[in-house]
Amino acid sequence: MTWRPGLTTEEIGSPQRIAPHAIAISADLEGGDESLATGRLILLHDPAGNIAWGGTFRIVSYVRAEVDADMVTDSLLPEVAWSWLTDALANHGCVAGELAGTVTASYSVGFGEMTDSDRADVEVRSSWTPTLDEAHPLTPHLAAWQELMGMVAGQPALPPGVTTLPTGLA
Repeated sequence: MTWRPGLTTEEIGSPQRIAPHAIAISADLEGGDESLATGRLILLHDPAGNIAWGGTFRIVSYVRAEVDADMVTDSLLPEVAWSWLTDALANHGCVAGELAGTVTASYSVGFGEMTDSDRADVEVRSSWTPTLDEAHPLTPHLAAWQELMGMVAGQPALPPGVTTLPTGLA
């Protein structure tokens, strides 16, 4: 997989009791010297199939990013964040079923010694059953997850052939 600039991934431990085969990665999307989003993606495989999944593969995803405090109070944020996922899957031609998940918008306020630690976050937890075979590779699902990370971070991918200009030019 060719990841977008600023996105770093690494293989992490995967769940051992959910499926006979699993692989997991974690990712961080950085902009400049700050973390914009973090996530995990797990691919589960049970050759015998799993009734709850409706197939032999399952992708489990988690993406979280800090957002403006005004965003977490917007009642439309959960639906919009969920559409980022469904649109990303559609944009990359992913064949997926049994889509499920949650969107959490939270705001925390620090007190005492933590007065300056106010934080607003949006988190998208999801899972889906991908069709994976010779005609339907895993790569589009990875690209959709990468797009979701960018959307949650407020950094959608630029169209092909478009690059950002460096900041701080005078």
